[in-house]
Amino acid sequence: MKTSQRNPGFVGDDGNSTTSTLAMSSLAAETTTEAEQEADKSTGGRQGERATWGKGVEFLMSCIAMSVGLGNVWRFPFTALDNGGGAFLIPYLIVLFLIGKPIYYLEMVIGQFSSRGSVKVFDLCPAMKGVGIGQAFQVFMLSTYYASLVAIFCRYFVDSFHSPLPWATCRDEWGKNCINAAPSEPGDEQNGILNNTDRIISSSELYYVKEVLREKDQIADGIGLPNWELVIGLFVSWLCVFLIIRRGVKSSGKASYFLALFPYVIMGVLLIRAVTLPGSLDGIYYFIKPNWGKILDPKVWYAAVTQCFYSLSVCFGNIIMYASFNKFGHNVHRDATIVTALDTATSLLAGFTIFGILGHLAHEIGTDDIGKVVKGGAGLAFISYPDAIAKFKQLPQIFSVLFFLMLFVLGIGSNIAMTSCTVTAIRDRFPNFKQWQCSLLIAVVSFIIGLMYITPGGQYMLTLVDFFGASMIALVLGIAELYTIGWIYGTDRLCKDIEFMLGRKVGLYWRLCWGIFTPLIMTIILIYFYATYEPLVYNNQAFPAWAYGIGWSITAFGVMQLPLWMLVAIIREPGNTLGEKICGAFRPKKNWGPSDPLLREQYNKQIEHELMPKRGQGFWGSIKQNILG
Repeated sequence: MKTSQRNPGFVGDDGNSTTSTLAMSSLAAETTTEAEQEADKSTGGRQGERATWGKGVEFLMSCIAMSVGLGNVWRFPFTALDNGGGAFLIPYLIVLFLIGKPIYYLEMVIGQFSSRGSVKVFDLCPAMKGVGIGQAFQVFMLSTYYASLVAIFCRYFVDSFHSPLPWATCRDEWGKNCINAAPSEPGDEQNGILNNTDRIISSSELYYVKEVLREKDQIADGIGLPNWELVIGLFVSWLCVFLIIRRGVKSSGKASYFLALFPYVIMGVLLIRAVTLPGSLDGIYYFIKPNWGKILDPKVWYAAVTQCFYSLSVCFGNIIMYASFNKFGHNVHRDATIVTALDTATSLLAGFTIFGILGHLAHEIGTDDIGKVVKGGAGLAFISYPDAIAKFKQLPQIFSVLFFLMLFVLGIGSNIAMTSCTVTAIRDRFPNFKQWQCSLLIAVVSFIIGLMYITPGGQYMLTLVDFFGASMIALVLGIAELYTIGWIYGTDRLCKDIEFMLGRKVGLYWRLCWGIFTPLIMTIILIYFYATYEPLVYNNQAFPAWAYGIGWSITAFGVMQLPLWMLVAIIREPGNTLGEKICGAFRPKKNWGPSDPLLREQYNKQIEHELMPKRGQGFWGSIKQNILG
């Protein structure tokens, strides 16, 4: 058997000869018997019982489907627009370089190196196990409301086959302040009041609020009952997720090709169409025109960090989970570079497409101020874009079908990763729990929870859970993860692990980011987040006290996993004194390392050899060695 088949990433990209570390790991790999290979194949490629991706490219495609999602298509264009337009790209690229890419590579490395999911990976520091459990809870909450957005996409996708489009014209029950989204004929009486934006509401907006959401003005008296049409969409969403993940990476890996590539086909078609429309170039220029006055605004840098953080899906456990199904030695350095670069390129591509179409919309209604036709957030997908499509004079249904099909596929791709993360966390703890049974259980429970998001007060609850269940928990646990791996486990040991696994030296850039820049910048962002905290509102409506009680309870449950499991680890740790127990709880477990027993034996011998010279260095000497090597 050739070593390259067992560890394809062992030869460094620079073509240099392998180190002594590499020689030991290669020797261990070569001693793998044919019987062990057959055993791996029979269990999907896993040493033991864990499956592996059928092909390495399936991992890459799955990461693309996960990271390139709704945040790129509707969040990035308007985040950039609100924070300096083209000037926003400067802080965003800096943040990507110092935070996004380092964390992405970090999570790929520890997942692949240990073949452990997002919870068990914290065997590298048992006292911090609560980080993984909190992230599993957080990503579960996130997946429940993410599916509700996919349900709305499903509703719009079906509506897109109607002629005329159902949001193109006003209805009597919507009131007299409605204006048709469809093209107006010359002499139409509505044309004379187009500029009176204080009184006029587009039919596409009223359709979204009154027909799709059936939204309540406030939720003081409850959130109401689910919309049965959206219930069907929610069921379809979770059915798709279950069917794709029911066999684990065996099935989701095959689906990843479609989920990753198909949205680009649609986006390409829409972009070509967009740039051929009158006024489209004005919209694109409006998107990229820099406002240099905002580049020193702290809010712009905060927006860049949050956009990068959520767009790439870092510190949620998804990347660790996907990488844990890789074969030892897979070139994750290459994959991390591809995904992070493609994520940024997709955001720009989506911005050109969206604002090209909105520029055409502004041209159609006769205004030079494109800002008047722009609505951010959900308003882009369900108001601005449908409004623009309705004004197409030829076959608007085709473009509507393509757009909402793209959003549906993007949403499913991201939700597959989040749901798989929860399933993997459970099955790592209860390995006898079959994949399809666990997937079905999570899908059913998530469907039931998701019903509250498709009620008349559902968008209030979605805003609440997004803020308290995702944003607040993600920042705290993400920072804890960075300090755990970079400082407690140690950047130097992490780099040794990478050298053992991939056969490549780790550069100073990665060491400085993992050991200093990335955790400290994230800490500053967390401080800024709490310093600028304001009461949560939706549609200018404050949330009632009971809603805040739910929100803070969700946050507390996620964050309190950290001290709770730290206490449990210290109590369980053997030792004669409290100090011994604490120190032991912050050291890696004895079984930490590669899942292959032979590789782990060689790894443990090497680590012991590497750690011997560090003993007796003193505190500052240890810190310097830990970060700089």
